[in-house]
Amino acid sequence: MLSELRIQGLGVIEDATLELHPGLTAVTGETGAGKTMVITGLHLLGGGRADSSRVRRGASRAVVEGRYVLPVGDDAPPGGTDEEAPEPHDAAGIARDAGAALDDDGSLIAARTVSADGRSRAHLGGRSVPMAVLSDVADASLAVHGQHEALRLLRPAEQRAVLDRFAGAPAEQALARYRTTRARWRTAVAELAERRERTREMAREADLLRHGLTEIEALDPQPGEDDALVAEARRLADVDDLRSSALTALAAVAGPPEGTGEEPDATALVAEARRALATDDPRLTALEPRLAEAATLLTDVAAELSGYLEALEADPERLAWVLERQAALKGLTRKYAADVAGVLAWADTARERLESLDTSDEAIAALAAEAEQLGAELVGHATELSAVRTEAATRLAEAVSTELDGLAMAAATVQVQVGHKDSTGADALEIDGRRVAAGPDGVDEVELLLAPHAGAPPLPIAKGASGGELSRVMLAVEVVLAGADTVPTLVFDEVDAGVGGRAAIEIGRRLARLAETHQVVVVTHLAQVAAYADRQLVVDKGSATAGVTRSSVRTLDDSQRVVELARMLAGTEETETGRAHAEELLAAAAHDRRGVPEPTPITQGGRRRGPRRKAG
Repeated sequence: MLSELRIQGLGVIEDATLELHPGLTAVTGETGAGKTMVITGLHLLGGGRADSSRVRRGASRAVVEGRYVLPVGDDAPPGGTDEEAPEPHDAAGIARDAGAALDDDGSLIAARTVSADGRSRAHLGGRSVPMAVLSDVADASLAVHGQHEALRLLRPAEQRAVLDRFAGAPAEQALARYRTTRARWRTAVAELAERRERTREMAREADLLRHGLTEIEALDPQPGEDDALVAEARRLADVDDLRSSALTALAAVAGPPEGTGEEPDATALVAEARRALATDDPRLTALEPRLAEAATLLTDVAAELSGYLEALEADPERLAWVLERQAALKGLTRKYAADVAGVLAWADTARERLESLDTSDEAIAALAAEAEQLGAELVGHATELSAVRTEAATRLAEAVSTELDGLAMAAATVQVQVGHKDSTGADALEIDGRRVAAGPDGVDEVELLLAPHAGAPPLPIAKGASGGELSRVMLAVEVVLAGADTVPTLVFDEVDAGVGGRAAIEIGRRLARLAETHQVVVVTHLAQVAAYADRQLVVDKGSATAGVTRSSVRTLDDSQRVVELARMLAGTEETETGRAHAEELLAAAAHDRRGVPEPTPITQGGRRRGPRRKAG
């Protein structure tokens, strides 16, 4: 949960710290005091879009810091073995992957900085992290339910997503299987269509590839052969020059082969030097072994030169063959690559491409069979997903209708319809004799319908509700959805707008019930809602300095809550009647919370949310 939120330099808030209760925290204040900045701060902390215009005038930057208290089991410090690591979606696991460190008390500190020039920075556990990491931590830790989020529920795609979230793991798993099979099916269908439509073009390409491979395989070039042929051709072409060089070297080392034996050579001169050193002077005789080594080396060189000359013969036929082979290989390198290595690489690529260009009737039939099999599997997964959604739709409709009963819409009923959309496109499946669209989220279209009173026909919620009714329907959906939410902290941003009277009390009661299993933060202008809070924070609008308004946030004690609730009820806290009404409201809410029987928690996929937690 989020135990503390600090906001600096954001809008009208210069510096404020919000200490949040584990249960229900209400944030109140006059219009324009800066309550919206609390939600803006939470959005920034969650990796939302940074707007430099939100930076307080005169400030160089806005800073939002949040302290997350991790659930038991998630508070191990970063590091350790893979077996000890939490699931990737846990806040501690995300922090560990990012290399962040937990604070001394085991909490995790996240921070977001937005400068006046629009630059933004994110930090987690003392480390700079990408914005996506901050967003992942927020997604695992808190969910913001506001008026804009509620309006999104008017969209069919969002209504389907709501139903899937309410259905829980069964829908998530069925949708994952559907998407995996759909990706394979679409690939097979697209490849089959391509082969059928491009048969002639692909056949021409295949013929060219086969011709090239036949030409290459006929010559059978070997890796590095072109370089070896160049060296051999040079040696065969220069045989006379090479013989002359070898003879000259041999004559200098051991005398010419056809000489008289009296010509000076290195071997004879070294032998003469060895004889000259045969004296009684030890310094001269010490040089003789080194001359002996030189004589041995010269003898070895002379032998190798003689062998080289014996093997060195002119071979015009071999030279002609080498030159002919070079010309043939150049023909390949002109067509397919710069050298033999490139030609061999082209051949490998061509073989792989040929395998994918199989346009034979057998290949097309096999691909058609594969596409048909995958289509049958996809129908099965789509049917399974539809069944999960249909079952969950009944429960969701009952839960929302029950919530409306407590929100002064006792005669209203909600239906959640799960249907299919006919299609003749490529992404269509035949289910129960109908061709239906198979989109990335299944074949189902989900629509929320409302009958606002007995005898009224159910209509889409965008058409079947007045403004006030729509607000209550949206709130009922949000409360039910929040009950199916696995994140520990739920934030409600004035979702009670347009509601009053008895319905306002019911909103407070429902938020208090959610606070038994979640941490709940509500920004509200209704005293009936705030009265149910375990802790109440007020955003005070201070005086303006140099044209800039300064607001602060403070935690109210019991007497201060009476004053604030009186202001919210009557617009002023000065009247005894207003104070008496506020005290009566607080007492009634406290009695209501103590007297509410153990509720049956909203379930997600049939799982109980957890035990009731005492208020306060």
